[in-house]
Amino acid sequence: MYDSTNWPIAAALLQFPGTKPDGTSVQDEPAEGWAQTLREVRNVGFDAVDLTDSWLKPADLPVHRLAEFKDVLSATGLSTPVLSIVRTSVVDPVNGAANFDYTLRSIEAAAELGVGTLSLGLHQPLTPAQRQRLWFWTAEGAGDPPGDADTWQLAVQRFREIGRRAADYGMLVSLELYEDTYLGTADSAVRLIEDIGLANVGINPDIGNLVRLHRPIESWQEILHKTLPYTNYWQVKNYFRDENPDTGSVTSSPAPLELGFINYRQAIREALSAGFTGVFCCEHYGGDGLGVSAMNQRYLRTLLESALQAGSTVPYLKERVS
Repeated sequence: MYDSTNWPIAAALLQFPGTKPDGTSVQDEPAEGWAQTLREVRNVGFDAVDLTDSWLKPADLPVHRLAEFKDVLSATGLSTPVLSIVRTSVVDPVNGAANFDYTLRSIEAAAELGVGTLSLGLHQPLTPAQRQRLWFWTAEGAGDPPGDADTWQLAVQRFREIGRRAADYGMLVSLELYEDTYLGTADSAVRLIEDIGLANVGINPDIGNLVRLHRPIESWQEILHKTLPYTNYWQVKNYFRDENPDTGSVTSSPAPLELGFINYRQAIREALSAGFTGVFCCEHYGGDGLGVSAMNQRYLRTLLESALQAGSTVPYLKERVS
């Protein structure tokens, strides 16, 4: 059993791009370049990273370079409990098959690095309009075709195959909530998990992805109530959110975990009551995202301490399919 001091909390690597200022790729840089980035993460207080593949793609490293990266992790004192494959939907209408193959290839490389959880989603690359905005979520992005039985079944089949391959390595698969996809509402996400029907495939209830939208949203409390029984990994972030019912306008911007719209004190207690024992990951967009993530980690540990001291009950934990 974890306590508040050793519960695994990883840093996301979203603020480190895969292309360096000189135009070269992080994939090709010397091991010392990787080490410099990872030391920066270690220096703010993290001992684990969510190896976000927008920074580095383990599956695309030659065997000897994967071994180099593993040595760098050891030297910097960082573990990699999670690999996040981002904006690589297995049902993308253009690249879905290639994304599926890449995800399968990633599993063996992830296992070599000691990864225990593979975080996936159905969100697609940012559109040109999204890339031009200050905050990309204020422009409409690509989504899954609603009510399309064939695309839904393709998602089920491909995630099921990924889940089975991951299980061969003792690895969990976690599917991230994201708007306008088949993981875009609590009910749809739960239905997808139940249709996949594997005990090692669950939900990453990243409710920050939904509360930041400039439109009406589901209650974050209700989203958690429905998804926590299926949760096996959790990327946490927060946003300021304001709604004006007279004009219909909605605004949002990134916020530290403690200050934003989502009450994580309540959320963490609910998660532990539902039996959550997985890895947390701290994310933040804008400004010094790594520094804010470090601040969020410290706050999160205080919440874990309070929740663990209060004890946990299981008021609505649902039986998982196996």
